[in-house]
Amino acid sequence: MQSAKRGWGVVVAFAGVGAVTQMVWLTFAAVTTPAARHFHVSSSAIGWLAQPFVFIYVLLAIPAGLLLDRHLRRWLVIGALLTATGALIRLEGSYSALLLGAAVAAVAQPLVLNSVTALVAQYLPERSRPAGIALASASIFAGMVMAFLLGVIFSTPSQMPALVRVQAMLAVLAGAGLALALLRDAPFPPSAPSLGLGAFAAAWRRPLMRLLCAFIALPFGVFISLTTWAQDLLKPAGVSANAAGGILIAMVLAGVVGSSVLPVLAARRHREVRLATVAAIATSLACLVLAIAPGTLSALISLLVVGFLALSVLPVVLELTERAAPDSESTASGLIWLAGNLGGLVMASVTGLIATRPHLAFLILALATASSLPTLRALREPVSRLDPMVASRP
Repeated sequence: MQSAKRGWGVVVAFAGVGAVTQMVWLTFAAVTTPAARHFHVSSSAIGWLAQPFVFIYVLLAIPAGLLLDRHLRRWLVIGALLTATGALIRLEGSYSALLLGAAVAAVAQPLVLNSVTALVAQYLPERSRPAGIALASASIFAGMVMAFLLGVIFSTPSQMPALVRVQAMLAVLAGAGLALALLRDAPFPPSAPSLGLGAFAAAWRRPLMRLLCAFIALPFGVFISLTTWAQDLLKPAGVSANAAGGILIAMVLAGVVGSSVLPVLAARRHREVRLATVAAIATSLACLVLAIAPGTLSALISLLVVGFLALSVLPVVLELTERAAPDSESTASGLIWLAGNLGGLVMASVTGLIATRPHLAFLILALATASSLPTLRALREPVSRLDPMVASRP
C-alpha cells in the first residue's frame, strides 16, 4: 500500500512536468500579436518559436525512447531539467533567447512524453496503470489550457516579461518536484534488461504496434489541425477571434476531462477499440457539421465533442502500447507520439493550403477521421488477444 501511494506521488509529480512541457511550447499561442510588439519582431517570428518542438520531436522521438528504456529515471530527470533550463534561458529577454530557450525545451519534450507508459508501469501496480496513464495524458492537455489561460492573464505587450517569469518559475518547481520524487527506486522495475537498439525492432515488428501507429496519426492529426486553423476556418462564418479562442480552450478542457475518465472505464470493460471507434465517428460527424453549418454555437458543440472523445483516444492507445510492448515501452511510446506528430504535420499542412475554403477543409478533416475506421476494425482481434489488465478482471 505504501509503495502504491509513493508511486502515485511520482505520477502526480510527472503530471506537473508533462503540463509544463506543453505550457512552454505554447507560451505565445494566445498572445502572438502582443509578443511580437514587445520583442519587436513579426507575428510569424513569434509563431516560429513553437516550431522547434515539432521538428525536434520528429528527429529525437526514437533515440529518446531508446535512452528511456535503458535508464528511465536518469533521462526523465534530464528532460525535466532541460525544460526548466529552456524556460530560464528566455528570461534574458531577447528574441534570440526565446528561440534558444525553445530549442532547449524542445529537446526535453520527447524525453518527457515518451516516458508516460514506462513510468506508470514501473511505479504503479498493474490494476492502477490505466488510471495512471490517463492522468499523465490528461496533464499534457492541461498544460495546453495553462498556456491559453496565462495568455489571457498576461495579455498586453508590457506583460510579456511577467509571462515568461511565471512560466520559468512553474518549470523549475515542476522539475525539482519530479527530481525529488524519482530519488526512490521504482517498486516495479523491468523484469528483463533493456534491449538497447533492439527495442525499436522489438516494438515495430509487432503488428499491433503498426496498427496503433496507423490509427493514432489520423485523430491526432485532425486535433492538431483544428487547434492550428480553427480560428481562420471559422472566421468566414462570423465567429470572432475571441469566441474561437474561447471555444478552443473549452475543447481542450473537455479533453482533459475525457482523457481522465473514459480510458479508465474502457480498460475496465475491455472496450478500448469501441471507445476509439465512437470517438472517430463522433469527430468525423462534428467536422461534417462544421463543413455544412459553421457558426459559433455549432463550433462550440462540435469541438466540445471532439475534445471530450477524440483526446481520450491518446491514453487508450498508450495503455494498449504498454501492454503490447512491455519490453520496449518508451520506444513504443515514441513510435505512437511520432506517428501522431507526423499526422499533425501532414493534416495541418493540408488544412493550411485550403484554409481559405473552410467548407472543404472541414470536409477533408471529416473524411480523414472516418478513414481510420478500417484500421480500428483490424485492431479488434489483436487487442482482444492482449492479456487483460488486472483492474478489468472480475
